Amino acid sequence: MGLKVKSLGDLVSIKTGKLNSNAAVEGGKYPFFTCSREIFAIDEFAFDCEAILLAGNNAVGDFNVKHYSGKFNAYQRTYVITINDENEILYPYLYLHMQLALSEFKKQSVGAGTKFLKIGMINGLPIAFPDLEEQKRIVALLDTVFADLEQTRAKTEQNLTNARELFDSYLQQVFSQKGEGWVDLLLGDVCNFKHGFAFKSEFFVDKSDFVLLTPGNFYEDGGYRNRGHKTKYYEGDFPTEYLLSKGDLLVAMTEQAAGLLGSSALVPENNTFLHNQRLGLVEINPEFENKISLNFLFHLFNTKYFRAKVQETATGLKVRHTSPKKMQVISIPLLMDLVEQEDIAQKLFEVKERVVELEAIYQKKISSIDELKKSILQKAFSGELTATPE
Repeated sequence: MGLKVKSLGDLVSIKTGKLNSNAAVEGGKYPFFTCSREIFAIDEFAFDCEAILLAGNNAVGDFNVKHYSGKFNAYQRTYVITINDENEILYPYLYLHMQLALSEFKKQSVGAGTKFLKIGMINGLPIAFPDLEEQKRIVALLDTVFADLEQTRAKTEQNLTNARELFDSYLQQVFSQKGEGWVDLLLGDVCNFKHGFAFKSEFFVDKSDFVLLTPGNFYEDGGYRNRGHKTKYYEGDFPTEYLLSKGDLLVAMTEQAAGLLGSSALVPENNTFLHNQRLGLVEINPEFENKISLNFLFHLFNTKYFRAKVQETATGLKVRHTSPKKMQVISIPLLMDLVEQEDIAQKLFEVKERVVELEAIYQKKISSIDELKKSILQKAFSGELTATPE
């Protein structure tokens, strides 16, 4: 198969949309392409053509590409790519080629907080293509193969969702089907939330003996998240009362990321952790000392019921937050037996561990599917898919 190789900029014309990303309207007449994977809607169109839509920015460089024909509009950082001569290269073929380029775009992207693609990066992308008939054959073959892969991927993603919902359902059941020995109390009767310390950024270092806990160390559905290379270390003086101990329970008092407000985590034992501001340390009231399991409260705090109640206490527009005083009026179901509390907590930890294992298996399978798709694309655009499909 004879392949020509040209720069993308020699094959296409590239424009961008003119609108802000918030220009979308619910129930709009036309598709509105932003840098999101989701396609929104809008009532006015600026383009009426066939095009490849390439996201021009992304928080982590996870760019995406779409293929559309018809009337549409686009965000100002979305690249609208149209082919100059369809007798040279076909849209479906170019679309598949652009999918393969996404990993390279991620490597080349620039920016700190948000990753951007510059027009020069896109124009300079090398495109290898055969004659039109061979392009059609490759597209037809890949469409068939990818349809099967996408079906497998969809089933795996559903299994992943089911695994997560299984634990969530079990968790809700534990705290909703209350029996003998359960009482409803105000959270303020049981505990208080101590604010953390405002550690000075001038003492943040690449490595030290002290790890500074932040809301970023919390998973949205609860639990401690190891931030890896993003871990914040501290090397400076601080009040010793803000030194945490293994098993301490903290709650995120601010929504640094969507769904994070009210998430709780238990302090692990593999580091020396510091209690940062915007995190509430659970302190059991004296009359409930030795009567409350922090492990039990950890699970309770991550139920949908409790998280919804925390949301009701929150204020703020761009960043929502709550306070210890507001959280004290939340009503909670409490089992008045410490041994039973701990038994329930340990069973929940065991179920969660099994679910995490299942999630890892499904995530690995999804990654394998994505890698296989990438491998097939590489073979297609290097001239290795030459056999006629049966």
